[in-house]
Amino acid sequence: MSEAMLIAGRLAGASDSFDVIDPATGEAFASAPDCSPAQLDEAIDAAARAFVPWSRDISRRRQVLLACAQKLRAHAEEVGRLICREQGRPLPKAIGEVMGAARWFEHTAGLELPVEVIRDDDAQHISVHRRPLGVVAGIAPWNYPVISAVWKIAPALLAGNAIVLKPSPFTPLSTLRLGALLQDVIPAGVLAIVSGGDALGRALAVHPAIRKISLTGSVEAGKSVARAAADDLKRVTLELGGNDAAIVLEDVDPEAIADKLFWGAFQNTGQVCCAIKRLYVHESVCQPIQQALLARIAATRVGNGLDEGVDLGPLTTAPQFARVQELAQEARAAGGVLLGEAALPNANGYFLAPQLVTGLDDDARLVAEEQFGPLLPILTFRDEAEVLERANATHFGLSGSVWSGNVARATELAGEMDCGTVWVNQHLTLLPIAPVGGHKWSGIGVENGSWGLVSYTDIQTISVAKA
Repeated sequence: MSEAMLIAGRLAGASDSFDVIDPATGEAFASAPDCSPAQLDEAIDAAARAFVPWSRDISRRRQVLLACAQKLRAHAEEVGRLICREQGRPLPKAIGEVMGAARWFEHTAGLELPVEVIRDDDAQHISVHRRPLGVVAGIAPWNYPVISAVWKIAPALLAGNAIVLKPSPFTPLSTLRLGALLQDVIPAGVLAIVSGGDALGRALAVHPAIRKISLTGSVEAGKSVARAAADDLKRVTLELGGNDAAIVLEDVDPEAIADKLFWGAFQNTGQVCCAIKRLYVHESVCQPIQQALLARIAATRVGNGLDEGVDLGPLTTAPQFARVQELAQEARAAGGVLLGEAALPNANGYFLAPQLVTGLDDDARLVAEEQFGPLLPILTFRDEAEVLERANATHFGLSGSVWSGNVARATELAGEMDCGTVWVNQHLTLLPIAPVGGHKWSGIGVENGSWGLVSYTDIQTISVAKA
């Protein structure tokens, strides 16, 4: 199995290729083209030529985005199966990602780029406009390959840009298939999808024709892109790692919130940037919360995402599989206790069961770092001032949540958390109307909503003298 790149409106292979691994087996099941420097130049040159006519008609751009949504919906199962094979998530969840991407195309199509008149009198008319940047680049992650790509493609195109997108080399197939599906929907050159490894990402970051880079990835990847972009003063949007704290106050009903906490932490086998990664529970309700979560872990089925009834699939990559195992070993060595049992399949894939971890301090690696796997440390606290200080004492600031029977109390506490998104009595509720971005090392800029859209534009002020 192999998929082709979308370059200058045509589907293209490459002289070199790389293997794509099925994380449920640990074996290669497909290959993807390794974009050459010449092919990247061709894609960017075609994007530059397509940019000007594309940028002139926003009504046409809206129609194209709506057609993209319709095409994705019609092929949701096909693309979802590719996500399942290369990323590992259970098939219904993978299909849900594709349907979500279609929804994002639709919502973005309806966003406005209004002209703001800031002065209009006898002397002057001054208006502020949003102009497209030109050719932009997107670098998408492996945990949600299709919807993360659409988070970049849709606003870039509505704003009037052309975009060259690179998926992760761990999960290129579903995004390449997206390009093939949209080949006849989007004008030639306006969208390019090219596949390759880190060298291709660096080439995108330093290419003189690229005016902005939007990356979703690790903190180290974000720093690397920012350094590369600085020499050419490229704009950047960086959605990076998180170490989200969830704060559970003493007035909760443990059984009522257990399912939400479970999926807030273990969705996609914990491989979500803004998943719960540190669970701070008031000492008076720690035991009932812990028992409610353990009951849900015991009922969880881990397995190949293509099998019916599977709740959680494998970790996606061999390096991440090894890292989470290392963190578990270090946690045990530091006095941590791993709790919870879920049956694992008899397979050679990257399978780990979800577990709770107790007995750790805040400076343990599993607590202080972003683990990106199905291990959830539980830490207790006594008062709000203490837990706020601990929750905020990190380089990360992507998102967090507060859980309480008193919504007003929880909302006030949420405002004290130093992160880009704070949920109250929920977690991982992502909507196309709401911006997503991080504080501190968790990123620069935002995606989604009108805020994400304008990040693909420059401001132009037009001042007209009337006398």
